[in-house]
Amino acid sequence: MGYQLMIAFAVGAHYAFLAFGIFGGFLAWRWRRLIWLQALAALWLLVIVVAKLYCPLTWVEDRGRQGLGKAPLDGGFLDNHAAGVFYPHGYEWVAQIVVAALILTSWTGFALLQRRDRLRQLDTRRDAADHHLV
Repeated sequence: MGYQLMIAFAVGAHYAFLAFGIFGGFLAWRWRRLIWLQALAALWLLVIVVAKLYCPLTWVEDRGRQGLGKAPLDGGFLDNHAAGVFYPHGYEWVAQIVVAALILTSWTGFALLQRRDRLRQLDTRRDAADHHLV
């Protein structure tokens, strides 16, 4: 794999993972089983940010840069590819609050949809039971 392709893969995978970690709960409104995968992604995002861990995709990007004779970038993906694009530098805390609100909103909507479905199933069962009594 060429080094430029390696970098493109790492950056693209980062964007895809970040998008799924933030917005995947909304996808789970349609495809319910996705909620578990999204919850794991959101947990990983939380751990990476809070513990300031080095993401394996950042490692791949840095190896690609080194292969091209370039120095690894200081900081991680958020510092180099999200800050200044999706939110201003220095306002990471605002972005984190917005992301948390989006994730919690998607989970709340998911829970409400689950509740609605359970209530519909109960109503259907009651209607069926009532029908058998007549």
